[in-house]
Amino acid sequence: MKVAILDDWFDTLRGLPCFAKLADHEVTVWTDHVEDVGILADRLKDAEALVLIRERTQIRAPLIERLPNLRLISQRSVYPHIDVDACTRAGVVVSSSQHEGTPSYAAAELTWGLLLAVARRIPEQAASLKAGAWLAGMGTTLRGKTLGIYGYGRIGKVVAGYARAFGMEVLVWARPESRERASSDGYTVAPDKETFLAACDVISLHMRLKPGTEGIVTAADLAQMKPTAILINTSRAGLIESGALAAALKAGRPGWAGVDVFAREPATPETEPLLALPNAVCTPHIGYVTREEFDLQFTDVFDQINAFAAGKPTSVVNPEAIART
Repeated sequence: MKVAILDDWFDTLRGLPCFAKLADHEVTVWTDHVEDVGILADRLKDAEALVLIRERTQIRAPLIERLPNLRLISQRSVYPHIDVDACTRAGVVVSSSQHEGTPSYAAAELTWGLLLAVARRIPEQAASLKAGAWLAGMGTTLRGKTLGIYGYGRIGKVVAGYARAFGMEVLVWARPESRERASSDGYTVAPDKETFLAACDVISLHMRLKPGTEGIVTAADLAQMKPTAILINTSRAGLIESGALAAALKAGRPGWAGVDVFAREPATPETEPLLALPNAVCTPHIGYVTREEFDLQFTDVFDQINAFAAGKPTSVVNPEAIART
């Protein structure tokens, strides 16, 4: 098959062990980011399979309708950036492994890295030293503090384990079935969301973005957090009400945030107000960006291509499209 890979910004995939899985295909890798539909349509006009790296490029009807040779979109995780209905109408199969049994340890590690960076003011201290100064303020110790896990799934469970290792108390708030799992794992479950928000010194978000969770953290929720509290979001920006976090940080509740995800990506100072705030430590959606994590993820993605080529598609989001291919 003719396979096109978009947005491989550092030309990483060709250097991974899993890339050998595409040896029997004709592969084109694009290392820049393009949003213009006309340019994308020209680049992808011959592609039979399209590989996406998360949500870096929007795949909507105006583009799909201009790709008559496209038969498969292969990716991993959630797919709010793909117009699945348009794919189905065009006979394009969308395969997306949901990796239910494999937590992203890379994302969990970045969550903890952001928490340490915020708590110990690492970016400010490093910048001060490089500027020829010395100390730049006072950090805070995590031991003895309460870490709130909002959404107790695969990654949230791992982060809760890190908290135990650091001597933190863990408090969980999530949907009922997740609260039951957290309780069975020995963690304290908050009696209600209001208690959870007010009690935690740190809150880390760990939920999928879907209709039931979009905007689940409201401006009113943020206002209930301590002025000394830290909010960490390595999940999805859409979990927080639009604009609410920047406004809350300016108002001082919570006091700090560590953020890896944004409403519009790539985020720029012109489009993202969080980047201008001194009490926000921001990273460019790198929670999953490690060589080990990429190899794990794209093993699934490339296996989906080979399964499709063999006439046995897997992890199909829109099975109705199979009859139209």
